[in-house]
Amino acid sequence: MKESTKGEIFSLVKSVAFAFIIAMICRQFLFTPTTVLGASMSPTFQDKDRVVVSKTSEIERFDVIVFDAPDMEGEHYIKRVIGLPGDRIEMKDDVLYINGEALEEPYLIENIEDNPFNKLTEDFSLQEKTGESLVPKDMLFVMGDNRLKSRDSRTFGLVSYDAVIGEVKFRFYPFKEIGIPK
Repeated sequence: MKESTKGEIFSLVKSVAFAFIIAMICRQFLFTPTTVLGASMSPTFQDKDRVVVSKTSEIERFDVIVFDAPDMEGEHYIKRVIGLPGDRIEMKDDVLYINGEALEEPYLIENIEDNPFNKLTEDFSLQEKTGESLVPKDMLFVMGDNRLKSRDSRTFGLVSYDAVIGEVKFRFYPFKEIGIPK
């Protein structure tokens, strides 16, 4: 084999190896793809949607995050952040109160309109669900958008920041829904 051919093959192998290493570093520290499983985030996300999760985002209220499931080893959940550290949370007559202030949840409109039971979320307080009066430091209170079919902090309690994989930033499947989630 000619020296120039050997050089080209070596260069190609180096380029592929370099690209692979860069991709692994990005996946480990910056972002990762994941698949939505189940209907707990419907209509925002459907079962089998594919999304990209940013591992470097600052978590804020109403962000959609992926985290290690606290009640199922090796599984991940996708939910919406409702309560941040220091928040007092209460739900009354399908209205969310954070620190005594009623907040709108526009991502629930479709579920409320389609709900034959006339109530999407049962009345509760953080104290009743977790035994805490305020969300503790380094913890989050999360709920699914499909409140009638979601295992979330109402069921398994608070989620540690350490369990958070990242914030959902982009949907790439199905193709008709591609883009930044609402």
